[in-house]
Amino acid sequence: MAAGIEGKVAIITGGGSGIGRSASLTFAGAGANVVVANRTGAKAEGVAAEIIAAGGKAVAVQVDVSAGKDVQRMIAVAEETFGGVDILFNNAGISPNGTITEISEEEWDKCIAIDLRSVFLGSKYAIPIMQRRGGGVILNTAGTLGIRPCRNKAAYGAAKAGVINLTKAIALDYARDGIRCNVICPGYIDTPLTAHISPADRETFLESSQPLRGLITPEEVAELALYLASDAARMITGQAYLIDGGQQAGMF
Repeated sequence: MAAGIEGKVAIITGGGSGIGRSASLTFAGAGANVVVANRTGAKAEGVAAEIIAAGGKAVAVQVDVSAGKDVQRMIAVAEETFGGVDILFNNAGISPNGTITEISEEEWDKCIAIDLRSVFLGSKYAIPIMQRRGGGVILNTAGTLGIRPCRNKAAYGAAKAGVINLTKAIALDYARDGIRCNVICPGYIDTPLTAHISPADRETFLESSQPLRGLITPEEVAELALYLASDAARMITGQAYLIDGGQQAGMF
């Protein structure tokens, strides 16, 4: 087991599928008490049931991560069920297409709310509890487009760039409280967010843009998250971790 994870309380948003599901299972397997938070309640309940069936501890919460009252309720469930919050993985997100002239105001606002505002809300309401407990870990999911944008992803790129800088701000502001904050920047991951891409387009992209061959799996991202939440990473904060098959190393 990862050092320092056993018995800790971990909230994972977007926990019903993709990276969030893998992280929920991975953290539970390391001995954490997991709050599986997801917009679709049935998905959260399914993952929580998997954890419990395997002998772990979990509770499901249906949550709109862009709504303050929902996020406060999510935090309250963690406190009521497991006694507090030690780890918050702000992982939920959407990835709309569109340039700024193509995307509607409503689509822009929705992307910023779910991808960026959610990190603000989750951290805002979890940090006071972590302070009372003597420390904690916040992990955020950004993506490589938060570092270097691509065409036709204006809102997503803007939101994820914001997540990276917000991560650094949190790390600086709360380090003396024993709270660490890091951001994971996945590349092309085999998740529901990329399921709409045709096999041919997927192969073309990977061949032209990713130096290492093969799909990056949600489980690999979850293992990175587990490391960053563990005592082994106790001196790591304010950092962006890429897991992208070498995509951002340079022109390929």
